[in-house]
Amino acid sequence: MTKIAVIIGSIRQGRVSANLAKWVAAEVAKVADTEIVDLRDYPLPFFDEAMSPRFNPNRTPTPEVKKWLDKIAEFDGYVIVTPEYNRSIPGVLKNALDTLGHETTNKPVAIASHGSVGGAQANASLRITLPGNGIVVIPNAVFFTDKVGETIDEEGVLQAELREGPMSPQARLEDLATGIVAYADALKAMRG
Repeated sequence: MTKIAVIIGSIRQGRVSANLAKWVAAEVAKVADTEIVDLRDYPLPFFDEAMSPRFNPNRTPTPEVKKWLDKIAEFDGYVIVTPEYNRSIPGVLKNALDTLGHETTNKPVAIASHGSVGGAQANASLRITLPGNGIVVIPNAVFFTDKVGETIDEEGVLQAELREGPMSPQARLEDLATGIVAYADALKAMRG
């Protein structure tokens, strides 16, 4: 079965990204083997290697970085859940992406962002950054403009009124879930 990681891109105290990630993971779990990967569980040092990991065949990552790389390598695709911080993504997420080598090459990612304008600028930042990691960013996305902490509870349950209709957050998430699995399955052939 296709394996998809739902990555929580914030480690901030009081974050609501975890609520959003649980909601996303529950939907993706209907069509794939799904695991939430929380950056809180992977405290990475600031990236300071002498060269890009993608161009360093002699790389010897620290144990903390190796733990992150090994985890990310397990998956066929990813959904990154990110808030928008100062018109971009959280620094901890960018740092985690900078440590990647070839673990994500020819694997797809979908983005579920949140913030005052649905995290649109965080989403755009990721769409610029991720191809540098060899990642294929799929067009399916969730821009969550409603207040996450008030509309998705700590268990990842979306309020009933937001589950109905073709333009509802639930409909957009269902589209994202089927999209990420379709891309993951198609890209497996490229990886051999």
